Amino acid sequence: MVAPASREQVVGQRRTTLVSIAAAGLLVILKLGVGLITGSLALISAGVESSGDVLAALLTFFAVRLGRQPADPEHPYGHGRAENLGALGEAGILLAGGLIVAVTAIRHIATPSGSPDTGWYVFLVVAIALAVDLARTVISFRSARRYRSPALRANGFHFAADMAGSAAVLIGLLLVRSGFAAGDASAALVIAALILGTAARLIGDNANVLMDRTPAEAREAAERALTRLEPEIELVRLRLRESAGRYFADVIAAVAPGAAVIEGHEAANRIEAAIEAALPGSDVVVHVEPRRRGLDRRDRILAIALAEPLVKEVHDVTIYEHDGSTGVSLHLKFSADLALHDALVVAGRIEQAIRDRADVSEVQTHLEPLERPLIATPATTSADLDAISEIERIVIEQTGVAPRGTRVFDTEAGRIIFLTLAVGAESSLVDAHQLTGELEEQLRQQVSDVADVIVHTET
Repeated sequence: MVAPASREQVVGQRRTTLVSIAAAGLLVILKLGVGLITGSLALISAGVESSGDVLAALLTFFAVRLGRQPADPEHPYGHGRAENLGALGEAGILLAGGLIVAVTAIRHIATPSGSPDTGWYVFLVVAIALAVDLARTVISFRSARRYRSPALRANGFHFAADMAGSAAVLIGLLLVRSGFAAGDASAALVIAALILGTAARLIGDNANVLMDRTPAEAREAAERALTRLEPEIELVRLRLRESAGRYFADVIAAVAPGAAVIEGHEAANRIEAAIEAALPGSDVVVHVEPRRRGLDRRDRILAIALAEPLVKEVHDVTIYEHDGSTGVSLHLKFSADLALHDALVVAGRIEQAIRDRADVSEVQTHLEPLERPLIATPATTSADLDAISEIERIVIEQTGVAPRGTRVFDTEAGRIIFLTLAVGAESSLVDAHQLTGELEEQLRQQVSDVADVIVHTET
């Protein structure tokens, strides 16, 4: 679930919204009051628009308060989209106010009804309005970036339109004072256009979020972060959705079919870290699946065998090239309590699939039970001590040096021998494996009651 917003974030957004409400109320009184006294349609229009600001700011206040509620079982992604709904509501108020102002301005231009008073106090009111609009625009945008809040961002655009509208009022009144009678109504029409443009932008931005449209820049940032990962990740699918300025990522990545669970988990961790670095605060869910493209023959064989639910383990995959054809042998491990008939049916399906899909002419499978835990006790009897001496003699005879470590355990299946053997630093892995294989075979032949030999090599 989504983590709840911090107390500092909630308090900060609430404070910003309350300041906006107070500022909008002050501007309504100034613009409407002076506009009605002077007969300025531009000021009255700006006052009507600021009345919408009060309603919009109240709507933002409650939207932010709801949007920062923690996630719950019915809202696992949180309540952040309440802010987008609030921004849409604010856009609706802007749209209605803009249409009213536009119609009134057009009517005044078509049928002039005198010029407004342009005394000094009118310009003082406009100057105060500009200062207040500038301050709350800066505060809203700064808070929106800090708290990643669509509702506060919507307020910022709203207040920027107010500031542009106040500038239009100033220009209109200056035109009236210079003798252009329609300057006031023309300024009101400009204000209406600004209001409608802002409303259209808010509707477009927030409708896209509610429709789960992924911002192109966010997707590109996430994809760039994933392409830089080492080792390379095969991305099958990336889906992003936004809520209250936070991204939720749904990723499917492919790993090698033979990769262990821990390797797949590590790949998922690297994907999550990369996306969170590119899009801070993101909530990332990664699904890992076996790679199906670009596989070599061995990986294809592993993918086919491990796709069978009853197969617990696959090992000793060997590929033979002979007479222009390819053969494969592999060992399949099943649960020890599985019936042989059922294991044979699964092995038959695997063999046929390998022939069909891995370009192999012959397949041999060896069936094994999955090992059960063994009760092991350290070897302490005189016979065991004699066996350890014999083991060390054989190692010295075979390698020229004594083993670095020798441990023998007794189990119900027989003796288990653990050896630590030193080999030259220049030895290859193939040479070391061949040496340990020969040593294991000699120990099985010359030491009685040996169930298994495990040789660990080091330089």
